[in-house]
Amino acid sequence: MIKYQFMKFSILLAILLWGSFNTYAQNYESAADKVFEFIANGQGDSIYTHFNEKIRARATPETFNSIFHKLEERFGAYQSKGEWQRTAIESQNMYYCDLVFKNSPLRLLVAFDPDGKVNTIRFIPVPHSASVPVKNDKFSESSIEIVSGKYKLPGTMSYPNKMTKAPVAILVHGSGPNDRDETVGANKPFRDIAWGLADRGIAVIRYDKRTFIYGSKWKTVEKKGTFDDETVDDAIAAIKWAKKNPQFDTNQIYLIGHSLGAMLAPRIAQKAPELAGIIMLSGNARPLEDVILDQVNYLSSLQDSSDKDKKQTTLIKEQIANLKNLGTKKYDEKIGLPLNLSKAYWQFAEKYNQVKVAKKLKLPIFILQGERDYQVTMTDFNMWRSSLKHNRNVTFKSYPKLNHLYQEGKGKSIPSEYAQKASIPEYVIKDISQWIKDSDRK
Repeated sequence: MIKYQFMKFSILLAILLWGSFNTYAQNYESAADKVFEFIANGQGDSIYTHFNEKIRARATPETFNSIFHKLEERFGAYQSKGEWQRTAIESQNMYYCDLVFKNSPLRLLVAFDPDGKVNTIRFIPVPHSASVPVKNDKFSESSIEIVSGKYKLPGTMSYPNKMTKAPVAILVHGSGPNDRDETVGANKPFRDIAWGLADRGIAVIRYDKRTFIYGSKWKTVEKKGTFDDETVDDAIAAIKWAKKNPQFDTNQIYLIGHSLGAMLAPRIAQKAPELAGIIMLSGNARPLEDVILDQVNYLSSLQDSSDKDKKQTTLIKEQIANLKNLGTKKYDEKIGLPLNLSKAYWQFAEKYNQVKVAKKLKLPIFILQGERDYQVTMTDFNMWRSSLKHNRNVTFKSYPKLNHLYQEGKGKSIPSEYAQKASIPEYVIKDISQWIKDSDRK
């Protein structure tokens, strides 16, 4: 899923702030608790005054005033806070506590420099528990770990009971710091898919995304943060892990990508000959920045925006226009690029053409789309269908009632739907399962 750091529904899932906060280095938990207190009470000024000049130039006290209110809008009323605990991520000591909201818990992460200054504040979904209960006795789950270069990604394998050599599907996330269930509020679409397919005799691998586990440290030095860093390399590592696992029928390894994961599925297939087929859920056919612009315009049309929101909308439009000039004399360094992503990221994105790559693939492809989706729309689905209509290896299916999370509803989807708990309909799971089984018989 495409998420924007300036939009209400994206800031809730990943907030990364770099700056300095004067505190005592020997009492990190108390300092972290104070940070939480400022955020919960909407005391933006109290946080803002402790940031350095660089951060002050990029943020305002109002940003911090509204964070907790936006969290409650998205996840329900705040209820309680757990105890602070410490963990280490790439030698960085992180202090975290779990916050319970009415609809879904969140984890608050705070990190400190050696001199006691805060360098990170992040809100993320609470990591998946290895002991998630299974609702029936047709399959079981176990914890796994996908190793992709220096990155270790915890995950879950769902496996049909009383089966040997089961076909296996690997789930690949949309954009943003997604956990293995692709959790959005109370919804866990990847868990729905995993349980549904495992119930029908298909094993499933899902794992926490690199950006979820490693925060801002997800970029390799060589690639400087590209699609491959964010998604492709880790998906290939998961495919290779499956290929070596004697439990699976290694001739039946499938990939299921959602949103960005669907857009990148052709590239993954191009680099992974082990795949027997790819399933693309709501993948954009247009360039990423064009989809972003559509989303910005649509969200702006839903209600009257504040002056601040209007400025942010204007900025993202300017950044998209600036992106089109990247590599020319017209490019303006001061305006920057969409989503604050690097030049390397966007240069890579501009070179990748998912439709052209998909056209050259010979393996079976299944493209699915919710007709109510405002993030990746029927414009994209129709482009896929028009471009690949002569490719006999491609199947298309759209669903009139479904949005980007494959939730049922009426009329064009709106962001607030994502806060409502709704599992992926059984008919979608059945279609995916049947396509996999039919692909194996071909």
